[in-house]
This record gives sequence, C-alpha cells and structure tokens, in this order.
Amino acid sequence: MTDTDLHAQLKALVGQPTGGSAKPSLAPDPVNQPMIRHWAYALDDMNPVYLDPEFAANSRFDGIVSPPVMLQTWTMPAPKLEGIGERGGSPLEITNNPTAFLDEAGYTSIVATNSEFEINRYPKLGDVISATSVYEEVSDEKTTALGTGFFLTWVLTYTDQHGEVLGRQRFRVLRFKPAR
Repeated sequence: MTDTDLHAQLKALVGQPTGGSAKPSLAPDPVNQPMIRHWAYALDDMNPVYLDPEFAANSRFDGIVSPPVMLQTWTMPAPKLEGIGERGGSPLEITNNPTAFLDEAGYTSIVATNSEFEINRYPKLGDVISATSVYEEVSDEKTTALGTGFFLTWVLTYTDQHGEVLGRQRFRVLRFKPAR
C-alpha cells in the first residue's frame, strides 16, 4: 500500500462509524440506583444527588441522577471472558475493524492519549441510554517518542430513550509503528 493510499483510507474514516455499523449501542440496563451506588463508592464520590433520594428530590434534579461521566459505563456490554487473551485483552470480539488496514501497514501499536466529556444533562433513574460513535478527525502522520503514527479521534454521542443528547465523549488514540 502506498502512502497516498494509506492517507486516503485514513481520511475516508472521518464521519464513518467506528465499528463499521451506524447502529447505536444500547445500554443493557436502564440507569439504576445499585450501579450508581457501586460507582459512587468505588470512586469515593458521595454526592447526595447520586445517593440520597430525599436530598436529590429537593435538588434542581428532582430526584436521583447518575454521575455524568458514567455515560460510557451504561452502554458497555458484558465482556466475553473466553478468549480474551487471544484478543489482546479486548472484552469483545471485533468482527468489523475499520482500521485493520493500519495493522497491515505496520501501525500495530495503540495508546490512548486523552478523553474529553461534554455533558448536556445528567442521566436520571430509568433512562435507557444509547451511544453512536463516529470518527471525527485523523491527524497527519506524526513522530513521537513512542514511534511514528496517526492520532485518531472519535466522538461518542449518548442519548436517552427519547433521543435527547445527554453528552458527548471525544476519545483519541495514537496508532503507531513502534520506535526502534
């Protein structure tokens, strides 16, 4: 594959779904108090609007809400543990990887560089959250201390059962050829 072909394939990712399908990921469960409680205790975030029904009812939220950065958590499917080692630690089998051509071109390593959240509204108990994920940006080739590669950015848009946007998450990774 020529550099021109590689760059054309990379630029063609922009606006495309990250998993090859435009179908949203649907949360396996509605927003619920037990999961919020587990999250709050795990992260030692005892905000009463997450945990205290009386306090939350008298707040601007009119009831219990989920920590907004839990958006990603709600839409995560249950992991398939069998074969996880063979999949390089991936909790799910990847059947349609739109960036497989990067592996073939030698960009076999990946490192997450950053994640940013925009929150429109806190999820409420009973919300059924879904997420769509599309590539937003692909950088020109960059050389870093890790190696030479491309920064890929995608945006996950989280909505409730009525289509209201709850928030967005930008996630950026570096796909690279390791420095020697």
